[in-house]
Amino acid sequence: METEFLFFLAIFLTSILYSSVGHGGASGYLAVMALFAIEPVYMRASALTLNMFVAGISFFHFYRGGHFRLKLLLPFIALSIPMSFIGARVDVNPYNYKIILGIFLLIAVIRMLFFTKSEKESKAIHLPLALLFGAILGFFSGMIGIGGGIILSPLLLLMGWASIKETAAISAIFIFLNSASGILGVVAKGFEPVSSIYILIGLGIVGSIIGSRMGQKKFTPKYLMTVLSFVLLFASFKLFYFA
Repeated sequence: METEFLFFLAIFLTSILYSSVGHGGASGYLAVMALFAIEPVYMRASALTLNMFVAGISFFHFYRGGHFRLKLLLPFIALSIPMSFIGARVDVNPYNYKIILGIFLLIAVIRMLFFTKSEKESKAIHLPLALLFGAILGFFSGMIGIGGGIILSPLLLLMGWASIKETAAISAIFIFLNSASGILGVVAKGFEPVSSIYILIGLGIVGSIIGSRMGQKKFTPKYLMTVLSFVLLFASFKLFYFA
């Protein structure tokens, strides 16, 4: 009973932290499930389901705050959604990908914490690059069970294509759409979430309401940058540890 309580608490806190920066939290949920020895067969479907609910609520709050830019989103989702569906139907050992992803996230953290200056006016996106990144992120999102926001966020910021809160809004809806597409791909193979998925969804919804409101109204851009950096740092060490 105590172990189950700690598991639910960890999922709840993860949803708060990730939703505060516009993320669904799949990488965190996968880490928690791995830590509590959840069978791998249940992990991807469960993470994608939680991701969809948490990211959807997070996007709603950032959208209401006026931080959403549709023109910025479209190039990334044009190919990511179909690629997420395809990726979800592929069974691949993600070991090498996790190591590469972990290294990339560490680089992103270093850039954000030590080489990022105050926000400037956003630059126009490079359309071919946006389409390419969207396709790659979508495929790996479906294959591993993440929403892709953990990579899209630093990409948008480091390329200068969006502000902090615009990045949170874009990442949230990107994660929601990719997770939904990934779930369809998983359903095509056999949808198997954990038995307590409805409890986890409830915790995720409450946590995302708390986190997204904090991120949209109370957190300054500098604070969000710091939180996002630690989220990425946590995710990178999780990837190395559970690879």
